[in-house]
Amino acid sequence: MGEETAAAPSADLMVDLIISLDGYASADGWPGWWGLEGPEYLAWLDQEGQKDYTILMGANTYRLMSGMSAEAAAADSGFSTEEEASLTGLAAVPKVVFSSTLQEPLAWPNSELVSGDAIEAVQEMKRTRTGTLSTLGSLSLSRSLLTAGLVDRFRLVVFPVITGKTGSERIYDGYPDVALEMVDSRTFDGRLQLLEYVPTLLDGPPSRGPK
Repeated sequence: MGEETAAAPSADLMVDLIISLDGYASADGWPGWWGLEGPEYLAWLDQEGQKDYTILMGANTYRLMSGMSAEAAAADSGFSTEEEASLTGLAAVPKVVFSSTLQEPLAWPNSELVSGDAIEAVQEMKRTRTGTLSTLGSLSLSRSLLTAGLVDRFRLVVFPVITGKTGSERIYDGYPDVALEMVDSRTFDGRLQLLEYVPTLLDGPPSRGPK
């Protein structure tokens, strides 16, 4: 019998977003997570942090999240115990930051800076790495990766708020048409809804076909 050939490494890419019901990533004057995070959701975030993830982000998200992580590690941070654990735990997670303005070395531990083309870099990462590549915030990066057809899973946690007057960072503007096949769903704390899909890019509305 011939020798078995080892499988080539490969990583899945997941766009991971939190949104309001009307599709905003945040809202002016509202607290983080719209003030609706609960123990089930925070415990799930902690469990997810133990998995083999590499987090992908842009410069703005890096600045925001690294600052929050450092703040959570300080005394009297103002965060809850669960929030502190979630934010400080990000320091140990491998992170790739796409930016032409940031300079090495990056202060946040386990952060790798990529100044070249993000699409080409992620294509190479999918070929050569294992585990899951997951975006964190970074709406323009997520949109570009989805448009390029690189996204294997599209995961949302929908918060039960409508921020029509104060919402900012509209998530779906500029997206292509996408068909979504649901592969997972669950509810946290009786109010937050996780929805996970496999996305398929469409050239336009699907044909209805013959009657």
